[in-house]
Amino acid sequence: MPLLPVVPENHSHVLAEFDCLDPLLSALRLDSGRLKCTCLAVSRKWLALGTSSGGLHLIQREGWKQRLILTHKEGSITQVACCPQDEDFVAVATSQGLVVVWELQLERRGRPERVSMSWEHRGQTITALCWDTSALRVFAGDSGGKVSFLRAGSSKLGKGSAFVIFPVQTVTTVDSKVVQLGYQDGRLLVSSLSRCYLCDTEKEKFWRVGNKERDGEYGACFFPHNKGLLVGQPPLLFCARPGSRIWEAGFNGEVLSTHQFKQLLLFLSFVIDQTLKLDQNLLTWTHSAIYIFTPQNGQVLLWTEVKDLVDVAVYRSELFCLHGSGHLSHLCLLSAERCVERLLRRESWPLAAAVCCMFQHTITTSRARKSIPIDRLEHLRSQLSVTTHLDLIGQLEEVISKVEPLDSASSSRRSSISSHESFNVLDCGIYRVISRRGSQSDEETGSLIAHSISEEERLKDFSFVQEEDQVDKYLKRVLFLSVSSFVKKTTEKINSELWQRPEFREIDTHKTNLYCKQIHLQDPLVLLDPVRLEETLLEWLPVLELILGPAEPGLASAGDSITDETGEERDYLNSLDNVEKLDQCDSTEKAPEVSCGIPPEPVRVVSPKPVPSDLMADLTHLATLYTELSCFRKHVDEKAMGCTTFLRRYFFLLDQDRMRRMCLLCYQEQPQVQHSFIEAMLGQKVFMSSKVVEVIQRADMLRSLRSLKELQPWNAPLLLAHLHRLYEKHGEAAVRSFSQFYPTITPADVMIMAQQSHFLAYLDNLVQSQTEEHRLLFLQSLLEPESLRQDWLELALTCDAPQHCDTLTPDGQPRWHSHCFSWGYGRLLSLLIRLPADLSSKQKMAESCRSHGYWTGYLYLCRELQRRTEAFCTICQLDDISLLEEPEGVEPQTLDEWKLLIHMSQQCSSLGDSEQVAGVNGSSRSNGSADCGGKVTPENLTLMLARTAGPDRALAILEECVMQLDLSPHSKLVCELLRVTEKRQRAMIQTMLERCDRFLWSQHA
Repeated sequence: MPLLPVVPENHSHVLAEFDCLDPLLSALRLDSGRLKCTCLAVSRKWLALGTSSGGLHLIQREGWKQRLILTHKEGSITQVACCPQDEDFVAVATSQGLVVVWELQLERRGRPERVSMSWEHRGQTITALCWDTSALRVFAGDSGGKVSFLRAGSSKLGKGSAFVIFPVQTVTTVDSKVVQLGYQDGRLLVSSLSRCYLCDTEKEKFWRVGNKERDGEYGACFFPHNKGLLVGQPPLLFCARPGSRIWEAGFNGEVLSTHQFKQLLLFLSFVIDQTLKLDQNLLTWTHSAIYIFTPQNGQVLLWTEVKDLVDVAVYRSELFCLHGSGHLSHLCLLSAERCVERLLRRESWPLAAAVCCMFQHTITTSRARKSIPIDRLEHLRSQLSVTTHLDLIGQLEEVISKVEPLDSASSSRRSSISSHESFNVLDCGIYRVISRRGSQSDEETGSLIAHSISEEERLKDFSFVQEEDQVDKYLKRVLFLSVSSFVKKTTEKINSELWQRPEFREIDTHKTNLYCKQIHLQDPLVLLDPVRLEETLLEWLPVLELILGPAEPGLASAGDSITDETGEERDYLNSLDNVEKLDQCDSTEKAPEVSCGIPPEPVRVVSPKPVPSDLMADLTHLATLYTELSCFRKHVDEKAMGCTTFLRRYFFLLDQDRMRRMCLLCYQEQPQVQHSFIEAMLGQKVFMSSKVVEVIQRADMLRSLRSLKELQPWNAPLLLAHLHRLYEKHGEAAVRSFSQFYPTITPADVMIMAQQSHFLAYLDNLVQSQTEEHRLLFLQSLLEPESLRQDWLELALTCDAPQHCDTLTPDGQPRWHSHCFSWGYGRLLSLLIRLPADLSSKQKMAESCRSHGYWTGYLYLCRELQRRTEAFCTICQLDDISLLEEPEGVEPQTLDEWKLLIHMSQQCSSLGDSEQVAGVNGSSRSNGSADCGGKVTPENLTLMLARTAGPDRALAILEECVMQLDLSPHSKLVCELLRVTEKRQRAMIQTMLERCDRFLWSQHA
């Protein structure tokens, strides 16, 4: 195999095809010459395929299963679009010019229904479809240049919802064929053969983007700011131009700059058909190639030649390409290290090694160690065949020798966002602030490979909170067991069966009969009294010691006989003295061998003598009950044997499932019980002889997980022991994969096993594995006890979070725009603060969010607690007016709140001005810009109030506040337009009411 070339350092991403969709097309019979796929669309849930016969196939992306087929008799399907805000709606365009909106009704398990139809484009070919991002309406453009919209009537809204609403309206007619449509924040973008037009659909205002015309099928798209400091700013426009150029324009249509790619793509014929947003990049395509650009620095991220492209659909970082032959390809835009990670998970060893060798500059950096540790690269090398991949092994060894350690990756972290050093510059040219796991795609966060966290961010071990009422509830459950019947049956079998055996004849029969009489339970009320029940079990304990106890407590090994080699009887009183010493040690210290000088007993996992199965069952119930009572005993009894000692001495008698649940409840007060239980599980012959143990010790993590899945149905204690061994070897990477064993292994088990930061990664993966609409209820079901809500919140606020100096001022106030920071576990935090809780718990959560600077959660909790004044004060200090807008913001509801907010904004503005005068390097509030858009200023609040209550009332409130405010010309113009709009709306409403009144009277007559 020849040596692989190394790509230049500015190449960092790949377009990878991991899934082959040919079997799907074959199952749908779309690979024949008679029936072909004509168009496609993609969303989070669906892959929609339109066919030449008029059928629309809706494929569920999870598992690639076909769910629905929608048929149309009005011709073949030319365009299809999935509704982004409600995936229950799909828009379809046919070759005869019909636009249909389907309501799938999957939630109600009904039949799909055509809720809206439009023949506005009859006889024309519909070339573009686009959904409104905020309302249920579809925009359609045809080959004649006409653009219309169709309202999607829904059965969810009732029969009278469409009354006096015009379902179909023509927006405009442009000069030539519509190539592409886009919609964002109330504005429609229309790209034709000659120009790009921007339309405000509410105010019916139009702009041309740029002054120069063009001739050809060039696309255009919006580019919203979803990440970083520009979140909330108006989106940008990118329009394709001839000569390998792209216009970058503002939201008002004004061209800001021209990106020239002629030098970068000098050897290519670059004619753009459409322009799409691909994650945080810009994608353009022609019939023969795909190009991806980074708009932040105007560079080509990558390009590739693709044959005979007909249509392209994009969802996040995924591309679905339809070819002229009917073939369908599924591509993913990934960084080189993410591509290697996925190839390793698929065990595609030669291909993973080839990518490593070609992208050496990316794989060898310390940043790549988070997803590809060095041991994974060495494992990859061991999987390559020496006979067929000798040259590839040599290149890979050279790459491994250049690998940088992970420690150097933490040096890029900075303390302040206002300085240039706080920005992390990616190789592709994108600037981001404090890279977190929460900002990655859903697929990347679900990876089994762990993200390393620095040592100073690791917290103390998570304590398990034990509630008093839980212990009582647990005791009540175990007390109702039929203890009397167990003791009676055990006594009878000891007398009738066990004592008749030769190995038990050495025991004094008179002493045995005395013990048997003492343990008879004749009063059923003993079952409901823990004190009397414990006394009865203590009377039974010496019998158990004589029969199945170790020969010398503290020295006998697991599986040893209970008698000495000489066969002499043990002195039971001496053994009890040793037991009391051990119990005093394990009740006061975690490591008794260190504090008392007495080594702990070996765990006995095998019975020293053969016991009949029916007798063993009764002994198991009694021994388990004694262990549970001794674990939750509040007083120290000199005669009683400690829980840890009893568990280690008689583990072979105990019910492992009940022991596991008991260890979870008593872990905080007696952690040594859990440690002894795990030690016993790891020492069992069933565990040690299992093939899974060999796989875990020798193979990698993926094979170990695969072997664990083959053990289904799982035994919870045995599976827990295997996971302990897996965690000891692989650490956080293993914990992240434990979510697939839920509910057999619960978060309480993982919380005890793993470090705090590792447990938080597991919990995040477990919650994200559920569907979005079920995550909140699922997280609530995990809170046992409910006090874990506050503990998990504190842990998520502390781990992988911005530094306090970035979010809080020295006096504990919010720092300007600090709510824009990304939190590593932001999705988990947003669910935790939305969990139902009482008033005191909500107040504790609010204080925790404020003390850590998690302002998004603090504002939500202030709104829940009706602490609106504190919320308004925080918003003014954060200086972001978008926080006052619904649905996530705290919007003023009364005029008094508007007055209070205006006063607060004036105080914060004056404070910011004084800081700017006193500061040496300028004010961080303005950040070097005089533009006040998006800031919480009296003028912006006045305009916001004018849109809500009218301009006249807004100005009147300003006068009541005794505030002299000179509005800018733009603000005065906005107020005047609002007056005109208000008058027109009133006149229109009056006209509509009069028409309705006439219509109703005519129907009555």
